[in-house]
Amino acid sequence: EVQLVESGGGLVQPGGSLRLSCAASGFAFHNSYMTWVRQAPGEGLKWVSSISSGSSTKNYLDSVKGRFTISRDNAKNTVYLQMNNLRPSDTAVYYCVKGTGRSPRGQGTQVTVSS
Repeated sequence: EVQLVESGGGLVQPGGSLRLSCAASGFAFHNSYMTWVRQAPGEGLKWVSSISSGSSTKNYLDSVKGRFTISRDNAKNTVYLQMNNLRPSDTAVYYCVKGTGRSPRGQGTQVTVSS
């Protein structure tokens, strides 16, 4: 059974930073693309970033390029999203996803950017 557990969200002021983590189990993590998606209030799921199994390929939503960094540790079955220079528009529930689609995903972690 695929299990994905996100953590690291919280309330931060504009310009601040957060590091999200996603602990994965139940599948061959080291062979899987991993993705972060987010859902802002009243909106649908939006793709944010993906990373290939060996970390050689990383892709980002245009609005987060230069501010967010995706990474992974295959020895720990964990994928990360370092978020710097956060903006109020980054406020959302963030989910990690096995693969490049929208599921399966975890329960999400809330990120709120507000002064």
